[in-house]
Amino acid sequence: MFRESDALARVKPSATLAADAKARELKAQGKNVIGLAAGEPDFDTPDNIKEAAIKAIREGKTKYTNVDGIPELKDAIVAKFQRENQLTYKASQVNVSPGGKPVIWNAMISTLNAGDEVVIPTPYWVSYWDIVLLAGGQPVAAPTSVASGFKLDAAGLEAAITPRTRWVFLNSPSNPSGAAYTRAELRALADVLLRHPQVWVLTDDMYEHLVFGDFEFTTILQVEPALYDRTLTMNGVSKAYAMTGWRIGYAAGPEALIKSMAKVMSQTTSNPSSISQWAAVEALNGPQDFIKPNARLFEGRRDLVVSMLNQAQGINCPTPEGAFYVYPSVEALIGKTAPSGKVITSDADFCVELLETEGVAVVLGAAFGLSPHFRISYATSNAVLEDACQRIQRFCANVK
Repeated sequence: MFRESDALARVKPSATLAADAKARELKAQGKNVIGLAAGEPDFDTPDNIKEAAIKAIREGKTKYTNVDGIPELKDAIVAKFQRENQLTYKASQVNVSPGGKPVIWNAMISTLNAGDEVVIPTPYWVSYWDIVLLAGGQPVAAPTSVASGFKLDAAGLEAAITPRTRWVFLNSPSNPSGAAYTRAELRALADVLLRHPQVWVLTDDMYEHLVFGDFEFTTILQVEPALYDRTLTMNGVSKAYAMTGWRIGYAAGPEALIKSMAKVMSQTTSNPSSISQWAAVEALNGPQDFIKPNARLFEGRRDLVVSMLNQAQGINCPTPEGAFYVYPSVEALIGKTAPSGKVITSDADFCVELLETEGVAVVLGAAFGLSPHFRISYATSNAVLEDACQRIQRFCANVK
């Protein structure tokens, strides 16, 4: 008889992947479903990056590589951090993993012991919480709200830290809310962290290049260099370069941590795909001129979705600074009756009823640690977004 391990029993499957899978399943059955759950750009990987991968295949670069990344990619990452963030690292301080989740896993399993706490602002990317649990740590929620712009302030961070706190996670721009921290907001958080030298920082900058208007992206080490020896700065090629399926995430930090993360990889994933690594070299070193136009397209989609959702009865949708998500509140709909006759008691009910009634797949806010909300990924065409938002408006108009 199969028996699941205690470690695995502590975690849940990814809600975003589950929602996307459900939408695909219904589409395969011939149903008219719009999936707004998956967090990936709808743009194709640029041709120069694809050609670099093809060239690597033809040149036989298909063997095992160094466990945590080829030297050429590490050098490209070092150059990227210097060029774009004014952060100085050596290649020995860089980890390349098969995606962002493995970066976090490798860091957590390298550092957490039973009872160690990790402060995670809510709402959070679904995988943060469960990776910490799987690694034997204890996640601690640091709540935010619509009123705070879904951003943690100094008082909230101070209240969440205890003598057992080992890490704090920061994600800017955020998945799921799209919220991004200003330099001043990071300064306030850094001042708290300086008072707690036992606390390390994992800053997830995966959506760095997807910021809108005149917002200027800043990562915490640019604000407070004194945190350098206890910060892991994480990024990747999936979002800015439309390379989600290539599975390359990377991070830079203290050399001792990077060595420990490589040790984990030596007994788990081993190296990321050699072909994907060579494609990532081209992504980071090659032309960058498509990134800002893509961000402007996302900004237009954001404005469309925010406007249409705020016209839906009972929905309050804040305007995010970046990424390609919105995180609307459905608090005004709780306790009311869906078109099916069922009472909406939670954001989970809202999402199920919306899918069954109007064929729009979104992700429930409870998966991100803050209810009653839902997440929409607007990484699709304007026509699809307009159709989806019209369906949501119709659903809400029929809620009694």
